[in-house]
Amino acid sequence: MVDTPFTAFNFKVLITLDGGGPLCEGAFSAAEGLDLSMDVKTIRQGGDNGREIHVAGPITNGKLTLKRGMTTNFDLWDWFNRVVVDGERHLRATTDVVMLHSDRQTEQATFVLSKCLPVKLRAPGLAAADGQVAIEELQVAYESLRLRKPQQV
Repeated sequence: MVDTPFTAFNFKVLITLDGGGPLCEGAFSAAEGLDLSMDVKTIRQGGDNGREIHVAGPITNGKLTLKRGMTTNFDLWDWFNRVVVDGERHLRATTDVVMLHSDRQTEQATFVLSKCLPVKLRAPGLAAADGQVAIEELQVAYESLRLRKPQQV
């Protein structure tokens, strides 16, 4: 994995276009929405009033919200524009949220989000910066979420 130049953060975000190359490697100060929930169907068996039978139902994914981030290019803006403005609704990406050890190098775990679409992109208040592109908030809808554990040595 390529080291992120933003060393003040204990996780990094890698976004790769499906069927293409890397879209973005950035650092964000907050990531929310790494969640799954399952609807449970309840069935009652006739004549058995003392218990309920629970059956697994469909899964609902959250939306990943990345806040106060920095990237080295405008690729996130380009991706959003291609999907929303230019109508390339099929343009999906895979997003890896890599949790880092306190040494900021060793991977602890990675959340892998597949078939991602950008749904919200917000710029921060304007201020002078040194060649880095700030993102106040990026929200991504995803079709599946899985946890990839680090390789054991």
